[in-house]
Amino acid sequence: MAIESKPEVRKTGAAVPVGKSLFVVDALSWVFAIFLAMVLRYEFDLSAIDWSTHLCFTLAAVLMQLMMGIFLHLYRKGLRHPFGSFEDTLNVSLSVVVVGVLLWIVSLIFGEKWNISRGVMLIAMVFALVMILGVRYFARMRVERMRRPAADSTPALILGGGYIGTNLIQWMMSDPKSPFKPVGVIDDNPDLAWQRVRGVEVLGTFSDIAKVASETGAELLIVAIGDADAALLRRVQDIANKNGLAVKVMPAIDRVVAKGVRGNDLRDLSIEDLLGRQPVETNVSEIAGYLTGKRVLVTGAGGSIGAQLCVEIAKYGPAELIMLDRDETGLQQVLINVAGNGLLDTDAVVLADIREAEAVKELFLDRKPEVVFHAAALKHLPMLERYPDEGWKTNVLGTLHVLQAAEAVNVETFVNISTDKAANPTSVLGHSKRVAEKLTAWFGEYTGKTYLSVRFGNVIGSRGSMLPTFTRLIMEDKPLTVTHPDVTRFFMTIPEACQLVLQAGGIGRSGEVLILDMGEPVSILEIAQRMIAMSGKDIDIVFTGLREGEKMHEELVGDGESEERPFHSKISHAHADSLAPDNLDQQKFMERAGKAINSIKEQN
Repeated sequence: MAIESKPEVRKTGAAVPVGKSLFVVDALSWVFAIFLAMVLRYEFDLSAIDWSTHLCFTLAAVLMQLMMGIFLHLYRKGLRHPFGSFEDTLNVSLSVVVVGVLLWIVSLIFGEKWNISRGVMLIAMVFALVMILGVRYFARMRVERMRRPAADSTPALILGGGYIGTNLIQWMMSDPKSPFKPVGVIDDNPDLAWQRVRGVEVLGTFSDIAKVASETGAELLIVAIGDADAALLRRVQDIANKNGLAVKVMPAIDRVVAKGVRGNDLRDLSIEDLLGRQPVETNVSEIAGYLTGKRVLVTGAGGSIGAQLCVEIAKYGPAELIMLDRDETGLQQVLINVAGNGLLDTDAVVLADIREAEAVKELFLDRKPEVVFHAAALKHLPMLERYPDEGWKTNVLGTLHVLQAAEAVNVETFVNISTDKAANPTSVLGHSKRVAEKLTAWFGEYTGKTYLSVRFGNVIGSRGSMLPTFTRLIMEDKPLTVTHPDVTRFFMTIPEACQLVLQAGGIGRSGEVLILDMGEPVSILEIAQRMIAMSGKDIDIVFTGLREGEKMHEELVGDGESEERPFHSKISHAHADSLAPDNLDQQKFMERAGKAINSIKEQN
């Protein structure tokens, strides 16, 4: 059993940690090394050895090794924690070489006088180095075997033998409580073919997953690739489903570098992973430039987009963050996210309705925001088809009230959150948001300030959106409803959408509509099929037909809208037509919405 490390106390009172077990090993290694070197050098003629000189050199080697060990911190751990890094190996080797070379120099100077061969210490140094490193190596192997996952741990294949995969395997192989044990590595890098990653063999490439899973008995496939995109993850899920493998994914490489691998880092593959895209790079300096130290107001702060916007804005140090909504529960949740409490006894949250013009104007005059993000809106297309007046009151008049209040207090930057349904609108929702874009453009022209709109499509996981609805239906074993087998939609994650909205506020010009790049449209039927497959349940899909005002395929850019990307590769700039408040006409609005709906009916 290893002897635990205890501190030796100097007279000064400072503690010098000395791992007694490791020092004893090193001392004995030098004893045997010098003895063997003497015996070999004198060709096993023990009578030719000057034993007093042998004893002196041995004691000197032991004492010098102790001093070098303390200097290089070799004895802070015992044999229960042998060296594991390249630096540890280098320090151990350096200590042995320094001791050996110094004693060899002594033998060169005093060899004839003390009757010791000049080659003894060179031979002894090699023996000592081999023994000292060897004992540590076997001690480490023993410790690692003791720490390996239990025999009943789930056998797993690791997809990716790079930095993330290496750290993942290291964690699994050194944690006896790990629920998973790696049985093989899958990697397409030809340089890793048939190599070992932390002792686990690379057994093939992506195309070999089925064969390797069968041979190893793997039950789990862990994706340990930092830049795995949605296309790769869809391939992973497809092959995993065919071979009865569960799938888990690791976090991005920056998190692994910053925090190392943790057991709770592994998570199940989600539908968001299959739809998501690579992280979008945002220019922090541009965002901070117009948010830091400013009074920022967010309408619709209790909604999915508004709430995440508040979280992101808070990171940039605004002088004041004012969160407005008519949903008190939503305000409590966003306050928890931003401030860490839901007490609601703060001026940071404001319970108000944007339909009330005087209340909105009074709030703006009192708090004098400098930057406004207008996210409040009614967004469910079928509901607004049935109740178009509500869309007019909130999405059109509500936006007008916020714009008028912003103009009254000289707001510097106004960002209106719009939707892809405003491009060539065919619904009450689309038309109402298109009018909101035009009103925003007019106020930008009128005030000379930066008033702009940002347009994007469906947001994954937002409240009331498709994915949470499908998830609940699957949990309740109810059929999934899809409007049409061929319908497609654009998707974006909530954090990505909010980051690009903030970026747009930093680069947008007055009167523009900034259109966020949504990638390729995704088949709703494919999403439904994948979610059912991931659930492992036998769920039916029911086709209901397109609803009033609904398109088969959404658009991001409307007819006649030219787009350019002068500042950001993921943000297009288009010029919006303007509409003066005096020209608002509810009757014309309803007529246009009705014509658009009839047109889309004829096309379908």
